[in-house]
Amino acid sequence: MAVEGVGTDIRALVADEQRCWGEFQALLALLSPEQAERPGYFPEGWSAKDLLAHVAGWLAEAGQVLEQVRVGTFTGRDEVGVPPGQGMDIEGRNAVFLDANRSQPLRVVHAEAYAARTRLLQEVGQLVGVTAVADVWLRKAGPEHYAEHLPRLREWVRELSG
Repeated sequence: MAVEGVGTDIRALVADEQRCWGEFQALLALLSPEQAERPGYFPEGWSAKDLLAHVAGWLAEAGQVLEQVRVGTFTGRDEVGVPPGQGMDIEGRNAVFLDANRSQPLRVVHAEAYAARTRLLQEVGQLVGVTAVADVWLRKAGPEHYAEHLPRLREWVRELSG
């Protein structure tokens, strides 16, 4: 299915999401639970678990947006309560995701990530004609987001395994 006004093949985009997610999960699986919770993935003190919570949060956001697109309630706002055109506070959202999950066990964060991704992909499957908004959110929360973090995650896994 092509994306309305975008020309993207959604099947190819979903396949890219699946490939990148697979690598992301394979790298995380190489870490012991203790390694996954060790700070240092980012200089700010993030662990691999924090990264997973961050990705899960954006997958959940994207799932919500795609649901709104599907049912016709998407207003064009980036975030509830933010007037159109003012943009989303990405760093603020990142902090919310981090704070909400810091005390959660690793298995809970994994479950949240899998649930958020499943919901996102279910929403993609239910869309009738994929809009540019849906394309952007799937791309930004999925394959592009994973690709942004995969190089450092590869390094981090090597550092912890070495």
